[in-house]
Amino acid sequence: MNIRRVRFDHLDAVTLNDEVQAEYQLRYGGDGDATALDTTDFDPPRGAYLIAYDELDRPVATGGWRSQDLNDEGNENGDAELKRMYVVAQMRGRGLARRMLAALEEDARTAGRIRMVLETGSKQPEAVALYTSSGYEPCAKFGYYRFHEESLCFAKKL
Repeated sequence: MNIRRVRFDHLDAVTLNDEVQAEYQLRYGGDGDATALDTTDFDPPRGAYLIAYDELDRPVATGGWRSQDLNDEGNENGDAELKRMYVVAQMRGRGLARRMLAALEEDARTAGRIRMVLETGSKQPEAVALYTSSGYEPCAKFGYYRFHEESLCFAKKL
């Protein structure tokens, strides 16, 4: 797996983002994740967006983090918020998500962030299993979906 840093508006990032949104629609209904994201949210040094490519140079996994500090949505100073973790269906079960997560954590740590936070949902048991087995613990709800019953929030010190 070859992991590359790209902008959030890169063609492969847009394609994979469309796929993850379609999966959210299947699992939760509606139009997918309505959290406001801007391309610049993932620009270094306040964020990163990564895509993993397979041996044929096809994009197969993605994820990003963006800086968050104390705000009225429940974040704390030094947070790195994980966003858009996704592995294409035919490549799941090969450890790609775990490798992407480790790369994002290292990048955020290098950028001086002290805690990685994420929001997922109760209809994503695979995600919950990945995060809890990677050292994430439940935390106070934050972000756009903090008042939704299906929202689950996790954090890990970097």
